[in-house]
Amino acid sequence: MVTEEKLREFGQLICKIAAGKTMTREEACEAYRQIILNEQPELQQGALLVAHITRKPTVEELTGVWDALDRFDTEKFKADIKGPICDIVGTGSDAMKTVNASSPAALIASACGVPIAKKGAKKVTGVSGASEIFEILGINLSSPMSKAKQGLEKHNICYMPGEAFLKSGWARLIQYMRFTSAFNIVGPLTMPCENTSCIVIGAYAPQVCDQLIAILKEIGVSRAVAPYGMVNGVDNALGIDEFSPCGPTRVVELKNGEIQTYTVYPEDFGIKTHTTFDVASFNKAYDNATAIKKVLSGKYNSPLADLFCMNAAATLYVSNISKDYKNGMEKAREALTSGKALIQLHHLINQQS
Repeated sequence: MVTEEKLREFGQLICKIAAGKTMTREEACEAYRQIILNEQPELQQGALLVAHITRKPTVEELTGVWDALDRFDTEKFKADIKGPICDIVGTGSDAMKTVNASSPAALIASACGVPIAKKGAKKVTGVSGASEIFEILGINLSSPMSKAKQGLEKHNICYMPGEAFLKSGWARLIQYMRFTSAFNIVGPLTMPCENTSCIVIGAYAPQVCDQLIAILKEIGVSRAVAPYGMVNGVDNALGIDEFSPCGPTRVVELKNGEIQTYTVYPEDFGIKTHTTFDVASFNKAYDNATAIKKVLSGKYNSPLADLFCMNAAATLYVSNISKDYKNGMEKAREALTSGKALIQLHHLINQQS
């Protein structure tokens, strides 16, 4: 039972954050620890989450939130794999909704030989999160983490829904939250496979890309890219949390402790520029999953295939499998058209059944 003193202390922190106060890494860790472990009433938890995201969290604070998730909420395993293990995920909450890209991209990249420890969650603001997509495609979301470890080691692919590895806090909150919080920024950075060494992490806003990479540098990840995709003819503030086949993509890259920012275009991947209508999300999760299955099953020459292969190419790039994005695109395309990516989906379905 929370004491009156703890209630007041937490309430005062909410007011201070709303008024502009920033927290240290340790203070942020403690505040979010109380949320994760459900030590405050839901009203106070929600108030702090909204006040914090509205005030815009600092990198130091977000690193503290990551500490809390990592220490108090993340079940982990270590894969018996030598070499890079990669993750590909997005924050969600982007303005321009596309058919889910990171899920099929993970299958394609794993078909190229990269071990992919993919995590994801149910939808927060969109039509479908990775979990809805994979569930419709036949993957058992209640499969234990031990099955994920086995699948990663045997077939280079596993999927870990937040409900499987987040033990108490974020998984509980995901069920009811329909607004963006610091968890949306930091949640995709959790490491249930603790020897994950590189990541493609798309973000819903340019400044969030910078924050994500700065956090990854703080926690010791060696290689990462954070894309913010844009659409030609549309306000740049209305973007997507992945590499875009519809216009430029701003990329923040972490490599050996150094951070650089640059812009890539569809032609850098060897493809033409598409319109946003070509890759836009359908109104139902089932339709998004069906579109993904069609691409994996033979609709190789399509805008959606380009979207998926672009993001798989980025995964190959950060894993040091490809020298650049265009080379990664070529390898991703081959894995898709050869049917190897579809085989990876079947492996995923069978290993987590």
